[in-house]
Amino acid sequence: MDLVDRQGLDAFGVRRLASELGVDPMSIYNHIKGKAALLDAVSEAVLTEASSAAGQWPDDWRDIVLAMAREYRDMARRHPRIFPLLATRAQTSATALEAIERLTAAMRRAGIPDQAVADAPMVLFGFLNGYLLATVGTGTGADGQPAAGAEGAGAAAPPAFDPSQHPTLAALAPLQAGFGDQAEFERMLGTIVAGLAQGATPRTVTA
Repeated sequence: MDLVDRQGLDAFGVRRLASELGVDPMSIYNHIKGKAALLDAVSEAVLTEASSAAGQWPDDWRDIVLAMAREYRDMARRHPRIFPLLATRAQTSATALEAIERLTAAMRRAGIPDQAVADAPMVLFGFLNGYLLATVGTGTGADGQPAAGAEGAGAAAPPAFDPSQHPTLAALAPLQAGFGDQAEFERMLGTIVAGLAQGATPRTVTA
C-alpha cells in the first residue's frame, strides 16, 4: 500500500516490490503468484482498512449504507492512487463479501423484496466508484507526493457553460460549485438511499 501510495500503480510490480524490500524478485513468488495477485492483496488491504469499523455498524440497512459509503469515500481520499483498483477490478475478497453480506442480510431482515436486495450493491457501488473516480485526485502535490485527501485534486472540474448555447446547464452551474466536496457527496448519497428505499417498497398496481 505504501509503495503504491508513493509511486502509483504504473511503477508497481514484483520487481519494484522486491527492490523496495531488498530481496530477490523470485523470492516474492514464494508468497504470491504475481502482479495480479499483488493487486488483489493491495485491494483487500485497503478494503480491510475501510471496514475496520464494520463491527460498530448499525442494524438498520439505511444506516449501514451511509456508514459503508462514508468509510469507502474516506478510504478513497486516503489512497487516491490505489482506489482505481477497487473501481476497475472485481472485488471478491472475504472482506468485500462480508461487507455486502452485512448490508444484504439487513435488507432481507427488513422484509425488502429479494430483487431490490440483489440490485442494491451494484446500485450503491456503481454510484460510489463512478463518483469517486471523477472527484478524487490521483496526481502529485508540489512535493512530488500523492495528493491524498485533496478533494477533486487531479479530477476534472465541472465545465463552464455558454448560456447562449446551453441555458439550462448554465443556470444550474452555481448548484455544482461544491464539486467533490462533502456536502455534494452527502446530497447524492441521500438520493441513492432514497432510490433504494423506493425500490424496497413493492408498488401497488391499480386497475
